[in-house]
Amino acid sequence: METLIFNGSPRSNGDTAALLTAAKQRLKGEIRQIDVFGAKISPCTDCRRCRREEGCHIQDEMQEVYAAIARSDRLLVAAPVWFGALPGPLLTLASRLQCCFHARQFRGEQIFFGKKGGVILTAGGSGGLETACFSAVIMLRQMGAEGPVPLAASRQTDRLPAAKDVQALAEVEELARFLNE
Repeated sequence: METLIFNGSPRSNGDTAALLTAAKQRLKGEIRQIDVFGAKISPCTDCRRCRREEGCHIQDEMQEVYAAIARSDRLLVAAPVWFGALPGPLLTLASRLQCCFHARQFRGEQIFFGKKGGVILTAGGSGGLETACFSAVIMLRQMGAEGPVPLAASRQTDRLPAAKDVQALAEVEELARFLNE
């Protein structure tokens, strides 16, 4: 069993990192984490080549990400919520999953399938999680996640650090249990 984590936070010791640490302590098997803020991934240019041909023509670190997705059994998207959305570098990575959609939609091919997925979000202020969660689930579906996608979230990080958010930590434990089944 291998879990691939997409870390959408630029902070190595922030709230998202705290929940990821809790998740990694509970996940079984191999764990690989991609820190998207440090990855050299260009956005999709909507060239539509992937409608006709397999893969993406942009040669960058995303090629390694595609291979990592293929090897993984479980996928986890973790990020802070900024202005109600996922951070830009994570959305850039998500844009490159367009080739998965095009393979299915236009060529009748399913690139990734049979995976489990989960989402970890951290947010402060008055912003909601709905848009960010929706985007994360779409990402996971393009990467082959099937079935339910549990959410673990710390919703008040401006007042309560995620590391001390008992409810969020319980949700992380439940998410890890789901992914380990």
